[in-house]
Amino acid sequence: MVKFDKAFYMRDGITLAKDLLGKLLVREVNGKRIVCRIIETEGYIGPEDKACHAYNNRRTNRTEVMFWEGGHAYVYLIYGMYNCLNIVANKNNKPEAVLIRAVEPLNEFEFLMKNRNIKSNKLKDLTNGPGKLCKALNITKELNGYDLVNGNELYILDCKKKFEIIKAKRINIDYAEEYKDKLWRFYIKNNPFISKK
Repeated sequence: MVKFDKAFYMRDGITLAKDLLGKLLVREVNGKRIVCRIIETEGYIGPEDKACHAYNNRRTNRTEVMFWEGGHAYVYLIYGMYNCLNIVANKNNKPEAVLIRAVEPLNEFEFLMKNRNIKSNKLKDLTNGPGKLCKALNITKELNGYDLVNGNELYILDCKKKFEIIKAKRINIDYAEEYKDKLWRFYIKNNPFISKK
């Protein structure tokens, strides 16, 4: 399987959000190589998207990575306790990103359960949300700005598996006025790991 080059990420956030579905997110940590299938995403398009951190070209210490060239990780904290992983899209100074909402773990289940402090075998609850998957995969703010193209700790591999894509409204963005109704959330139909049906 092939790691994506820069060109894959140099597209708008909506196109990238769809194209990331089914691809393999790889996290290498503590001598382990954890592989998960990306099964749910949300696209965010600055500066016009009122749900986007970079709405109105808001450039802060937090949003700086969104203004970088596509192919970097944008990791931020929500509610003061949960990390969220985003993939930066498009070219320099075009702040767009894709939130990875849920992944399907394919290996190292015990490692993931230990990180989540889960003892049951309800695997579908391991990574079915952005905060959950970051905790399970040990993705922290230390990876903010990480180069997904050239790095070896976090990267994305191609995978040709076929599936049906469902479009839906993004979650928890009621403040975004008319942008809360955009169908910019995408997930693989009938996958048990999606965060919300």
